[in-house]
Amino acid sequence: MRHGYLIDMDGVLCRGREMIPGADAFIRALRQAHIPFLLLTNNSQRSRRDIATMLQRIGIPVLEEHIFTSAIATARFLARMKPGGTAYVIGEGGLTTALHINGFAIVDHAPDFVVVGEGRTVSYEQLEQAVSFVTAGARLIATNLDPNCPTESGLRPGCGAIVALLEKATGRQAFSVGKPSPVMLRAARKELNLRTEETCIIGDTMATDILGGVQLGFHSILVLSGSTRAEDLEQYAFCPDFVVDSVADLVEPLLRQPDTPLWRSLSVSSPAIPSGSQVQSGGTALPSVQKQAIS
Repeated sequence: MRHGYLIDMDGVLCRGREMIPGADAFIRALRQAHIPFLLLTNNSQRSRRDIATMLQRIGIPVLEEHIFTSAIATARFLARMKPGGTAYVIGEGGLTTALHINGFAIVDHAPDFVVVGEGRTVSYEQLEQAVSFVTAGARLIATNLDPNCPTESGLRPGCGAIVALLEKATGRQAFSVGKPSPVMLRAARKELNLRTEETCIIGDTMATDILGGVQLGFHSILVLSGSTRAEDLEQYAFCPDFVVDSVADLVEPLLRQPDTPLWRSLSVSSPAIPSGSQVQSGGTALPSVQKQAIS
C-alpha cells in the first residue's frame, strides 16, 4: 500500500542541535524503503537548505527536498491569494527567501500583506510600522501561532507572541498558515502526492501536530521524546492513533515490514490493551482517552 509520513522535527528528530537517539536509523529506513516523507517545522527562520545542512551535521541523513517549513507554506499560500504581491516582513532569511521564490516583493511602503515569522532582532520600530500598515488595510499573516520557541538556553518569544501584540494593537485577527492549520498540512500531503488515508503525521505536540492530523483525517503517532507526556493525554478530547517513546520504537517495524504502513504494523504487533488506550513502547497502556469523531 502506498503511504507516507509528515514528521515534525524538534522533539521528534532533534532537540536543538542534538539528535534524538534513533532518528538517524528511522530516516535511513524510510529512504532505503523509498517511502515518501517530509520534515515539518513551524519555524520560519531558516531556509530548507540551511535546515537540511544542520540535520546532516548532527547525523540525520536528509536532503533539502525533505524539508517543508511554515515559511514555504505561507509564501505559496500568498502567491495563490495575490500573485506578484508585496509584503512587509517581520522575520528572517528563511521567510524572505520563500517569498522571493514565490514571486513576492519585500517592501516598506503600502504592502498588500504584513507577514510575521520568528525574529531574533524584532524592534519596536518594526512593530510600529506593522501596526500602521495593518490599520491602513494590509492583511495580517502569521507563519504560525506558536507562543514561544525552545532554544538551547531556554524559551524565547515565538511568532505567536509577536502576532498577539499586533492583533491587540490593531484589532485585526491574523491568518495563520503553520501547523495545525490545514493550509500547511494539506500542502505537505499534496507535495508527497498522497491521499488523506495514505498519510500519517508523527509529532510530539498534541496541540499542533496531532490536532492538525486529527482534523484532516490523517493517521497519527505521538512520540513522548518532546513536549508531551503520557499523562497529558487526559487533557484532550482527541487522541493519536498510537503513542511511542520515540521514533527509535518505529525502526524495527519499519525494517521488518517496509511495505506496510506503520499504523497497520503497530496494530498487528501491539498486545491487547484496554479499549481507548494507546500503545507505548513495550506495550504499556496509557490513560484511556475518548477519541473525537472524524467525519
